[in-house]
Amino acid sequence: MTSFSIKRVNAIFVKDWKDLQRNSYVLFTLALPLFFAAWLGRIGEDSAEMIAFPIVFALVIAGAFVQAAMVAEEKEKNTLRGLLLSPASVTEVFVGKSLLSGIMTVAVVTGCIWLAEFKVPSLPLFALSIVIALVLFLAIGTLLGLLSRTVMETSIIGMPVMLIFGMSSMFKSMITNETILTVLDYLPNELLMKIWSGLESGSFVGESFLILTVWALVSVAATVVVYRKRRMD
Repeated sequence: MTSFSIKRVNAIFVKDWKDLQRNSYVLFTLALPLFFAAWLGRIGEDSAEMIAFPIVFALVIAGAFVQAAMVAEEKEKNTLRGLLLSPASVTEVFVGKSLLSGIMTVAVVTGCIWLAEFKVPSLPLFALSIVIALVLFLAIGTLLGLLSRTVMETSIIGMPVMLIFGMSSMFKSMITNETILTVLDYLPNELLMKIWSGLESGSFVGESFLILTVWALVSVAATVVVYRKRRMD
């Protein structure tokens, strides 16, 4: 059993950074939540749900979509196979591939908070919710990338993820079925909204944190299973 290697993680990170600088699609995608947040800030939107939306959108776009695109790009260039067969462990690959996306996601989320003039409630717990959500969406992004054959395909199979995990709250007013509404309440984006509104009002948010953590753990587990399967194929 090999020990965790910072050197191998750094090598993966540096490679991803060089690839990113040549990827205009990813850079444009990262800007979308910022444009939306800037627009909300400009029109003086004061609805807490609307102001929080760009932050969730940033987590989905920068976390899941960008991560998926970067993993899928490895497949397009036929470099993913080499990574899968390298001495790097599952943890090293996951951390290395997620590090750049994670940094970019945090930067975009911070930008959205500033541009939309979002008032952060209880910074430590808010930050914890962002970290858990970040792990969740990075895992989902890695999973989508592993399942996709091309970068373009990540956009196709990733669209339902964006609609369900990122924009479902916008469609709740159109839904009358109580069962569907109940299911939507347990989606990550809804849980984040509950946590943030609960922190602002002083309500109990432990249950929402717990369910969000379960989402993250299940997503990571599913990603590891698929990664190991791809490694052995």
